Amino acid sequence: MTDNEDPKKGRQSKGKSKEVCGYPLSIFFIVVNEFCERFSYYGMRAVLVLYFKYFLRWDDDLATSIYHVFVALCYLTPILGAIVADSWLGKYKTIIYLSIVYAIGQIAMSVSAIHDVTDADRDGKPDDMTYHVVLSMVGLFLIALGTGGIKPCVAAFGGDQFGDHQEKQRRTFFSVFYLCINGGSLLSTIITPILRAQECGIYTKQKCYSLAFGVPAALMVVALVVFIVGSGMYYKAEPQGNIMLDVCKCIGFAIKNRYRHRSKQYPKRKHWMDWAEEKYDKLLIAQIKMVLRVLFLYIPLPMFWTLFDQKGSRWTLQATTMDGNFGLLVIQPDQMQTVNPILILTLVPIMDSLIYPLIQKCGLNFTPLKRMTVGMVMAAIAFVCAALVQIQIDKTLPTFPSASQSQLKLLNMGNNQLMVKLPGNDPLPLPAAQASKEFFTFDAENISISIGSPAVTREVSLAKGHRQTLLIPSDLTEEWLLTEDLTSKPQEGINEIRFINGMDIAVNVSTPAADFGLIEPFYYSNYSKIKSGKPVFTLWSGSQSCEFSREFGFGSSYTFFIPSTLDFGPNCQESISVAEDIKPNLVHMALQIPQYFFITTGEVMFSVTGLEFSYSQAPSNMKAVLQAGWLFTVAIGNFIVLIVAEIAKIPKQWAEYVLFASLLVAVCFIFSIMAHFYTYIDPTEIEAEFKKKDNKEDEDEDDKRKLQKAEIEMVKKGSVSSDSDQSHKDDDDPRNQTKM
Repeated sequence: MTDNEDPKKGRQSKGKSKEVCGYPLSIFFIVVNEFCERFSYYGMRAVLVLYFKYFLRWDDDLATSIYHVFVALCYLTPILGAIVADSWLGKYKTIIYLSIVYAIGQIAMSVSAIHDVTDADRDGKPDDMTYHVVLSMVGLFLIALGTGGIKPCVAAFGGDQFGDHQEKQRRTFFSVFYLCINGGSLLSTIITPILRAQECGIYTKQKCYSLAFGVPAALMVVALVVFIVGSGMYYKAEPQGNIMLDVCKCIGFAIKNRYRHRSKQYPKRKHWMDWAEEKYDKLLIAQIKMVLRVLFLYIPLPMFWTLFDQKGSRWTLQATTMDGNFGLLVIQPDQMQTVNPILILTLVPIMDSLIYPLIQKCGLNFTPLKRMTVGMVMAAIAFVCAALVQIQIDKTLPTFPSASQSQLKLLNMGNNQLMVKLPGNDPLPLPAAQASKEFFTFDAENISISIGSPAVTREVSLAKGHRQTLLIPSDLTEEWLLTEDLTSKPQEGINEIRFINGMDIAVNVSTPAADFGLIEPFYYSNYSKIKSGKPVFTLWSGSQSCEFSREFGFGSSYTFFIPSTLDFGPNCQESISVAEDIKPNLVHMALQIPQYFFITTGEVMFSVTGLEFSYSQAPSNMKAVLQAGWLFTVAIGNFIVLIVAEIAKIPKQWAEYVLFASLLVAVCFIFSIMAHFYTYIDPTEIEAEFKKKDNKEDEDEDDKRKLQKAEIEMVKKGSVSSDSDQSHKDDDDPRNQTKM
């Protein structure tokens, strides 16, 4: 084979790919391109829902909804990409053009996450949120168009590079190709959450979403450059039309023709697709019938994807309220998604080489449709597990006041125990330099509080919908201060810390991560953000100083009280009292592993088996139609999440998980009934019968034509013979003889 010869049909092409170890050199560029592109996509997607929640400051429902709209678009655009590639531009140009669009979208996402661009007052928060929202939405649309558009082209383009004599190499290429997909996914979901957790900024330091999006953007540019570098080596097949368009036209004609002949005077046909016989080939109609049988089974399938794709949205948000300390390493909430690709790489060979053969040896007929049914059950079990975990999380979450309520905590700043009487509560003994353990909830805006003996009573005005702490001085005749406390759990696993100074001198408090500043006597500092770990706090006033440390978990809030009896020295920590305003995340992230195990088991049994079953039940030239139908079910599944999140508005998250699990069980029951009545077919045999029938009809048509031709020739011969006889008779007639 020459360098520029078409490896498939001997045509001339532009490519000049040489072979290395029996493989076309061009495929190495394609493999690298796919790895970089998948790293780019999954890396961006891993941190996307947290970007919505913490950077754009959307609530959980809106963040979830937009996330699933994006995922749905990513699974709708491959249909468009396949049609454009097969009918107009060809695979090579489609990959190039849409990769450029893809890279621009990734860059737009990275720029949209730079908070300093609109942070005019330099407080660490964007001032013009509209700019960031619009730019990120444009970026996501371009990414969906790019990643979806090239999805059906890259693998097929790689397969085009092999000749018929390289079938073994082609199979190896596809194995390596899908290994690159899983490898890129696994690495990106480990690395990008680490990048997101870093702090960066020009004026103020914030979580580095710009870097988490910037690295995938850079990888996408690398993918594009690598693909272009190999341009001269590729075999570029010309567009030959898309089968999906032919299928749609045939179905459309059948429906239109059936509608025209809806009157009872026209005889019925066995199948409604038979109404296309006037225009389309019978073999094509038979192939479409086979595809429609499979597509009918696809109707219940979107519900599985409704549950499956929530591991990147709801489950990630669930992980933000959990403890990610695994001892030697701290797992970020968005890193828990790495459990899925790790389990896939583990479970696929175990299922194929151990579980399925074992079931077969037990004499059970574990058909593909039965596997898919079990896969749906597994996904439902995963969401039951998620609901149980959520119930445990909810037990540890604080109860914040509603809009019509107020909550109050008491802090005794004196050196003697006090007796406090609150409306609707028993007298409360409050130890010296200590705070009440809990917040008290009141419906009234103004309450009367009696403290001490003899009692000092005052009217205290509370703020509706707020949490406050009442600072009770040692001299009850002095001013009673009210502090504003947190009314939401600290986000992203950060701890919110503040100090209250009970001394009659000003005290400075600092730690390497935050500076609380100078705290005036009998006053309090603002909240400062402290990461998990064991930071060292330094207190000093004039020449006196002391240090103390404390271990912090994730998502807690504490108030440290510096008593008037504090002794600056090595043991000052013993004097400082601590009030836990909001408990840390107590439920460990490891409890999510069972739900990831069940959802991944369900994916292996449902997704892998489903594609295998679909391809076995459809003609070879209809695989693209089934791929489009399969991707469409994924898109519909993500739209269902959007509907439930935005319309249902279920207040309890565990109840939403149970709802999804129940819906999937109901759909699974319907699917099992459909599967029971499904009859497996062999498309190859059916096609062969049609071809044999067509050949027989062609032969009969040829015999008929030959017979007609013979008859015509006999008629012609008979006509010539009679003319000849008539001619002889005329010659014998004396009247016709010429006179000499």
